[in-house]
Amino acid sequence: MTIYNLGSINIDHVYRLAALPRAGETLGSLDLRLGLGGKGANQSVAAARAGADVVHLGAMGTGDDWVLARLAAAGVDTRAIARLPEVATGHAIILVDPGGENSIILHGGANRALPENLLTQELAAIGPGAILLLQNETSLQPEAAAQAKAAGARVIYSAAPFEIAPLRAVLPHISILAVNEIEARDTFAAFGEDLPIDGMLITRGAAGAEYRDLRGGPARLQPAFQVRAEDTTGAGDCFAGWFAAGLSRGEDIATALRHAAAAAALQVTRKGAGDAMPGRDEVMTFLKQHG
Repeated sequence: MTIYNLGSINIDHVYRLAALPRAGETLGSLDLRLGLGGKGANQSVAAARAGADVVHLGAMGTGDDWVLARLAAAGVDTRAIARLPEVATGHAIILVDPGGENSIILHGGANRALPENLLTQELAAIGPGAILLLQNETSLQPEAAAQAKAAGARVIYSAAPFEIAPLRAVLPHISILAVNEIEARDTFAAFGEDLPIDGMLITRGAAGAEYRDLRGGPARLQPAFQVRAEDTTGAGDCFAGWFAAGLSRGEDIATALRHAAAAAALQVTRKGAGDAMPGRDEVMTFLKQHG
């Protein structure tokens, strides 16, 4: 079934440094690369390369056509991406140290100015069996979540960048909440552990991931595959996109988790975010090599 992703589209400016800067410190960059990014675009590319049918709903400025070309080359349907005059395409300034750790500055741009016809026209076809992906980098999140739930679709929400108010607005409409372990603790502190959703996908970095069935089913733990990380930017998005793709194919939770973990392991061995997402054949080969 189709995955609809109401998601951010960013141009990543990735600076490689000898160390992440401290407050008030000026450092020279060792390297600069421009790449495709944004949590939404990353997840769309990850899910499409996993073999899912992905429609991206979002917005950009009127330039930067290479971004659309890269999304399309990954297999993403880009026809529902609006082009907004006099609004900048979203972008991120990403600082990466030799160990692969990163710091990020984000400018929302067109991602925060989505036209409402994305919902009235482009999301009108969503229905039972489909999945809506959302992240906290765009406008129209609560409206899209409510529309998708009313149509019988599953809604997966990546609560990042983490904020309580946007999460509170979408929580009544989502099926699965995707967070890292720090965001999970903040969620439980704000809302308690009896959340009105089907489950939580909790990524734990090098410790792997966990799926908690909040409807009474068992928790599923997925260890991380051990690799040498080159760049951890977009690893959580890779995991979420692959996990959603697995659910769209009818995989059980354990299989979707394992495939997502393998994809994320491959992704962090490469430079970049959206451009570093692995294809399905690569992931299947990796799994054969790692038992």
